[in-house]
Amino acid sequence: MQERSSEAELATILRDELDRYSVGGKLPSSRALVERYRVSPVTVSRALARLAAEGLVVTRPGAGVFRAEPRTPASRPGDTSWQEVSLSADGATDAVPRAVDASGVLATLAAPPPGVIEFNGGYLAPALQPERAMAAALARAGRRPGAWGRPPTDGLPELRDWFAREIGGTVTAAEVLICAGGQSALTTALRALAAPGAPVLVESPTYPGMLAVARASGLRPVPVPVDTDGVRPDLLAAAFRATGARVLVSQPLFQNPTGAVLSPARRAEVRAVAREFGAFVIEDDFARLLAHADAGPLPAPLAADDPDGVVVHVRSLTKVASPSLRVGALAARGPVLERLRAIQVVDSFFVPRPLQEAALELVGSPAWPRHLRSVSQELGDRRQAMATALAVHLPELDVPHLPSGGYHLWLRLPDGTPEDAVAAAALRSGVAVAAGRPYFSAEPPAAHLRLCFAGVAGRAEIDEGVRRLRAAYDEVGARRAV
Repeated sequence: MQERSSEAELATILRDELDRYSVGGKLPSSRALVERYRVSPVTVSRALARLAAEGLVVTRPGAGVFRAEPRTPASRPGDTSWQEVSLSADGATDAVPRAVDASGVLATLAAPPPGVIEFNGGYLAPALQPERAMAAALARAGRRPGAWGRPPTDGLPELRDWFAREIGGTVTAAEVLICAGGQSALTTALRALAAPGAPVLVESPTYPGMLAVARASGLRPVPVPVDTDGVRPDLLAAAFRATGARVLVSQPLFQNPTGAVLSPARRAEVRAVAREFGAFVIEDDFARLLAHADAGPLPAPLAADDPDGVVVHVRSLTKVASPSLRVGALAARGPVLERLRAIQVVDSFFVPRPLQEAALELVGSPAWPRHLRSVSQELGDRRQAMATALAVHLPELDVPHLPSGGYHLWLRLPDGTPEDAVAAAALRSGVAVAAGRPYFSAEPPAAHLRLCFAGVAGRAEIDEGVRRLRAAYDEVGARRAV
């Protein structure tokens, strides 16, 4: 049995047995628990730590573990109704309401109930993460001289240099800031480049987490449609002209959720249009390390060929490594770099040094290129498995584009199909999917679903998940026919 599973089971057993002991009563020793339940001392220690964190037991060094005093319940619930008035009045004069719908973000962060197949995630399954390599990197990092000291506010020079080389072109380490993952970098960039109430051009559809960041910052997202070649420059110019916006947020490579790649002809045109209107392009390069084995050569980042500083580049190690390796980078040139730096320092001071040191150890280890090759092959295989399963079990659903990178497919539902009803029925059938509505900043042109193939156990689970989605789709169709 895995250590984590044993720990949880033992904690449950001990929690249920606490009533046997009076308040202040001593529990059996760790050695006795090891012998009684046939688990390791580490498992016992962690299970007791869980109970201590819940306030159920108290650990006294040298004396043992004792049942804690029960918590005294509040005499009456508080009255928080006044907050509705205060929060509403506070935003009465705001150009953009500050209430934020985080449902699209939470859908990719929340763990599904046991037995539910996860097609709505946003990260690699544990089996695809380089857990051993990360553990070794963290151990080595902790032993580095000064590893627990204060890092430079811009980030470790060696890590900034690594990110600069990865971006390529003429980008230098001096133009890179280390951030706490891509979401933090997007937040910093949007706050730096757009004033509250200002319009910000966004691809349509696009990443819900970015829309949430924009709205939380008091910005007004304005959609610019995307096709299989990326954002449309003709509509982009019209949007800049109509709104006066000074920022475009774009994902030129394996766009989320469509998987589109900005075509060579459009790359220079997008930069030129932004430059014409005196605007910045925030390039969210989240999926560069998630290319599939059959992707072929990838286009360079927009920032790699940008002498005029139009592009503010965002990238992260999180997606290809682990949700908890929240290390990323912002790259920019010109006066905007100082504004980005100032906002990041005010918001978070710096990324913890041990995490930066661990990231350096990881990307510099022989395990890193092996991990990237493994993920590349596995994601391509899973994409094909999901596409095949959809063609067999759900041919009614349209897959407009089969991407060669990223970790999801974007499906268009037949006209009139209620996507929320399909998503709800899917969850009842044992598969979690993401409805398409949160990916649009305005009214969507059609109903969609996004299916992630990276967070599941393997190809067999992909096929089973699509079978369950078939049952959910039939359930919704039967209800509509009544």
